[in-house]
Amino acid sequence: MTTNMKRNDSMFRRKNWFLALFLVPIGLHQRATAQEVFPDGTAIPEWFSKNTPTDISKLGKRYSITVYGVTKDSTVIQTQKIQAVIDKAAASGGGVVVVPKGTFLSGALFFKQGTHLHLEEGARLKGSDDISNFPIRLTRMEGQTLKYFTALVNADSLNGFTISGKGTLDGNGLRYWKQFWLRREFNPKTTNMDEMRPRLLYVSNSRNVQVSDIRLINAPFWTSHYYKCENVKLLNLFIYSPKAPVKAPSTDAVDIDGCKNFLIKNCYMSVNDDAVALKGGKGPLADKDPNNGGNENIIIEDCTYGFCHGALTCGSESIHNRNIILRRIKLNHVERLLWLKMRPDTPQDYEYILVEDIEGTGVENFLYIRPWTQFFDLKGEKATRLSYSKNVTMRNIRLECNNFFNVGIADKQANTNAFEYQLQNFTFENLTIKANKQLNIDTSIIKNFQLKNVTINGEKRY
Repeated sequence: MTTNMKRNDSMFRRKNWFLALFLVPIGLHQRATAQEVFPDGTAIPEWFSKNTPTDISKLGKRYSITVYGVTKDSTVIQTQKIQAVIDKAAASGGGVVVVPKGTFLSGALFFKQGTHLHLEEGARLKGSDDISNFPIRLTRMEGQTLKYFTALVNADSLNGFTISGKGTLDGNGLRYWKQFWLRREFNPKTTNMDEMRPRLLYVSNSRNVQVSDIRLINAPFWTSHYYKCENVKLLNLFIYSPKAPVKAPSTDAVDIDGCKNFLIKNCYMSVNDDAVALKGGKGPLADKDPNNGGNENIIIEDCTYGFCHGALTCGSESIHNRNIILRRIKLNHVERLLWLKMRPDTPQDYEYILVEDIEGTGVENFLYIRPWTQFFDLKGEKATRLSYSKNVTMRNIRLECNNFFNVGIADKQANTNAFEYQLQNFTFENLTIKANKQLNIDTSIIKNFQLKNVTINGEKRY
């Protein structure tokens, strides 16, 4: 672990309460959950506020992997032996697979109904850096259902799955990162589909999932990916991958892919890509494909961000996001607070988004809305697709950034023919912004744009 990473981890562990300290001076107040509503006015379920630590004593028998033949040897890949413990627990009616203190090297593991993962303090479940230890299966990747390499930890079609403890999931990504950049040097058009790498954690088609207290670090590819899940809680996590000295490409902290009722709370996220990315599908007929889906009722709160490309990103593979809340957040060197990726080849609707009670320094962009034309593909269709973003509120924010209003209008480009999107019903309220560029708000870009108490560089502009 690097010195920087140790410092971040230590700070997160010792001072998880700091949010209350920095929010009080700027008058940010938590509201009683019982009175809270989502941006569209519907009530926020009580489920979001009832957050309790995972109690493994209530989850059945404990299966410590070292009791069942797994040795404390960080140099030997023990995938089959660890999987055998998972299978034994499942066959016996379920239970908790416990990784004790020490480093254990493994390829892809598959959890089954009734089984759980607990990483004791000092435990490290470390992924193999040999891709052959991750079998190819039908899965979800970049807005598509296809065959791809499995993750280190996989859970599909489970109800009540948990991962807990004070230990670490370590993706051991350095070798994969170096290979990616070497391939990109040889072929500048290299994509994640060309230099394929395993994810760290993949949970799909599951309900009532809780991942709490652990550290997820050094993912070869996306750190955690949740597909078609409902009632998911990520609590008190430390999620990290480096931007230097070797960049960890596409290591999104949390990818939410067609999910409903999703809470991210008290987490630290610093990765070399988007921190929280809302996905769900891509392509001109993406909204017709039953494998795709929208995201609904997503709350990210009381979190701290280190470096990342986007604190909250809609896209690049996304069709419908509704009732999204990002609140009580501390930012440090984030490239974009809110990023809306508008794809001309995909019908999109990003609606009822609330970003509030934010403080940050070293941020590159306050609001970033631009066309996303990477891998543009109409798949034989002739017409581009019209996309929307509406009912977006950003309020109670103090931010030091380089660019304030980095919003582009629909235009034409040679490689896409044309793209179109419409922005409407945006509100900026109680903003205190220090910015270097793009200070003026072009109200003509957004239909029904409300500005209330907006101060830029010490001057009240609106």
